[in-house]
Amino acid sequence: MSIEIQGHVQPGFEPIAEAFKNAFADRPQMGASLHIVRGGETVADLWGGVADARDGRLWEKDTPTTIFSCTKGLVSILAARLVEEGRLDYQAPVAQYWPAFAAAGKENVTVGEALSHQAGLSAPRADLSEDDIVDWDRVVSVLAAQEPLWTLGTGYQYHALTHGWVAGEIVRRVTGKSVGTYFRELIAAPLGVDAWIGLPDEHAERPAHIRVSQPLQDLWAEEAKKPAPNWPYKAMTLGHALPVDLVSETGGFNAARIRTAEIPGAGGIASAEAMATMWSAVVAPTRGVRLLNNATIANATRAQSQGKPVFGGDPPYSRWGYGFQLDSEARRYLGDACFGHDGAGGQVGFADPTRQIGFGFVTNWMMGPDDQRATEIISALRSIV
Repeated sequence: MSIEIQGHVQPGFEPIAEAFKNAFADRPQMGASLHIVRGGETVADLWGGVADARDGRLWEKDTPTTIFSCTKGLVSILAARLVEEGRLDYQAPVAQYWPAFAAAGKENVTVGEALSHQAGLSAPRADLSEDDIVDWDRVVSVLAAQEPLWTLGTGYQYHALTHGWVAGEIVRRVTGKSVGTYFRELIAAPLGVDAWIGLPDEHAERPAHIRVSQPLQDLWAEEAKKPAPNWPYKAMTLGHALPVDLVSETGGFNAARIRTAEIPGAGGIASAEAMATMWSAVVAPTRGVRLLNNATIANATRAQSQGKPVFGGDPPYSRWGYGFQLDSEARRYLGDACFGHDGAGGQVGFADPTRQIGFGFVTNWMMGPDDQRATEIISALRSIV
């Protein structure tokens, strides 16, 4: 099956178009889009495939999809902006802003430690349900009361979903606004982009329908066989709230109820153009907006967590700043100065402050660790710039 690729690239960027086209090989149910902004100007805007294989709806230029953990990168921009404005301090205890968080020995956990996956809350000890995770107050109260899963100060473990509630509650405590509202007011509305943390009802029919490749299903099926407590597995399911793949045919992040809720560890919804535009605005004036200054970026992207996590896992390992995913063997960007966040199944958004680039790749065909789609596109971009 031949996939027709729509859009354009500027002269000299043709290798990116080729890499994007190659991403569809032998994936007839895949849809995706790619957008790259350099110096505030679009240099690549491509899309193709199907947004919903159930009815054949085609992927359009502005098709949004769930961006999974890329959402953490966007929430980290919010936190960094509050630090820049002097309203938040990475070195201050979380409990200074959120007193209940001091429970169970967490009184000295700093904002920076929470953002860099060192808070000991990578999974809930309690089994949460879908009803729980669409109830903001319920989830943050559970996490505030919880005893850490490991001795604090001894390492980090990726907070796959819980990161968003912890960071989002810090944002809410400082601003008095929900994380989705603050995101809209600070980023999405000024830039005029299709991006949400908590999808409004009027856009309910727009997101792509997501499907999971068999290798990724098999990977999680093997993980499920490990003895309890399997905290990395529970970090994805939260108990009984989500399928471990994060979606089923009609459930998880394919369900309207989940998309509507503010789940800032994984529930952001955006188009590729929105993703690239937002990351561009972090490092360069874009549509009249600059989100962070250079000093803030330098501070927020200092490595805080790296190497083997507390509960193990195979290398390569990611590196983390204050919520931002940094360039590493696990996620290569364009160089050491780049930062952003990737997301389950293949999503990638990042900024390059040196070259003033914003990058966004989104897809509804979820793949596992062998996924090279965005990696090959980034490699093509690297060869050009």
